[in-house]
Amino acid sequence: MFPRSALPRELSAFRHGPYPPPGPQTYNYNHGSRAAVNNFHGPGPQRFPPYEWKERPLPPAPRPVHHPYAPNMTNSRKRQNSEYSPNVVKRQRIESHPHPSLASPLPRTPPPRHPDRAVAGSSRPPFVGHNHSFPSPPALIHPQGIDVPENFNSLQAYARDELSCQMVEMFEACQQQASDLARKELCRTRLQDDIQGQYPVARLYLTGSSMNGLGCRSSDADMCLIIKENKKHDPISVLSVLQRLFKSLPYVERTQLIRAKVPILRFRERGSDLEFDLNFNNTVGIRNTFLLRSYAFADLRIRPLILVVKKWAQHNHINDASKGTLSSYTLVLLVLHYLQTLNEPVLPSLQMDYPDSFFPLMDIDMVPEGPKHVPPYISSNQSSLGELLLGFLGYYATVFSWDRKVISVREAKAFPKNNSPTWRNKFICVEEPFERNNVARAVHEKIKFDAIKAEFAVSYRILEDVQDLNSILPVREIINKESSRR
Repeated sequence: MFPRSALPRELSAFRHGPYPPPGPQTYNYNHGSRAAVNNFHGPGPQRFPPYEWKERPLPPAPRPVHHPYAPNMTNSRKRQNSEYSPNVVKRQRIESHPHPSLASPLPRTPPPRHPDRAVAGSSRPPFVGHNHSFPSPPALIHPQGIDVPENFNSLQAYARDELSCQMVEMFEACQQQASDLARKELCRTRLQDDIQGQYPVARLYLTGSSMNGLGCRSSDADMCLIIKENKKHDPISVLSVLQRLFKSLPYVERTQLIRAKVPILRFRERGSDLEFDLNFNNTVGIRNTFLLRSYAFADLRIRPLILVVKKWAQHNHINDASKGTLSSYTLVLLVLHYLQTLNEPVLPSLQMDYPDSFFPLMDIDMVPEGPKHVPPYISSNQSSLGELLLGFLGYYATVFSWDRKVISVREAKAFPKNNSPTWRNKFICVEEPFERNNVARAVHEKIKFDAIKAEFAVSYRILEDVQDLNSILPVREIINKESSRR
């Protein structure tokens, strides 16, 4: 699918470039000694490489160079280099004096855009009543040619209007904190130690929104158990063994085996409301966790935008795959696709530009290392958060052809439906970036599909009219609920 020889030549310069950590400055998936909890016995023990990011000296900032395609801005200057530490986030006051900023990844020169790769959406008309008609030069230009806001490395640069400020406020109040991730990681390490009493070669991964940077304070935790042996294990049998084991553990309660297409063992941390879903050998979940994390930290606007979109979908009851609507994973892919297909994209296709880092057959032990070789993306699109949210709703309300197109974040475009069983007679088609199946297949009833489209259309019209996040979301109620998790 992606030959390893297809690695862009530019990548070698960034083999040891920094990459934003998922939580603690050192998150080690090295399964070593039993005493250290992370353990893994078996013939010829294999070890994960340390999953670490270390601070690097910052080079001097280059002189600003104006590019003719860059948007006109006052008091603009060149992006300066700084490390990004997403889980050490101080409270920002958008309306007040300068504050500690959210640091940015070290800017790198993006890979060249291939001329034969068309970007979907480049010829579409702007939304009615909302100026979304960005100019259409090549999207990937040298970072020295981009004029950016004065405080490019903080969300303040993208909160130039009331709607954007509301989005930043919600993001800051609701985003997963380092303490939340540490609590989940503590449970993971304890569970892994106990599981290895039954399966010595088992490794336990924290996956999903807890690890990809897109989680909230109230987000549950997903885990994936990997057992690399010649013997083939039945998922239900393994999870049944774990269910019996978990009932004897003093820190776990309410275990429940759910026999779905991907069986999961659901349980809670004793005495708390922190819920876990554990699956077995679902390696694609690990792969897409690290892919989404790479997208999540590619631009400061990604995480706030996705958080608000997920809260909007939850509030409007279209974010529950078990009830025939959209999974959170599908929602994230919808957002990424929109950002990839703007006239001036906010995101590229990481899988196409860096195939070695996201090689779909890469040994699972090495998957956490792949994103470390991807330099940050620099976009010339400087739209505010509010503009991107309104554009997202408008794109799916008025532009995207649900009945004819398949969304592909892997290819950074929408391609036509064919007559294959994967896409035929499906209301919503969103390609899984690795397995290439339809992650929106849960939407199989027309009434649910119509409800989803209606929410996009209604919310777009309302938000376009009043430019107030409260018009489509109970902002204060959501913030208060998330704050109570502290």
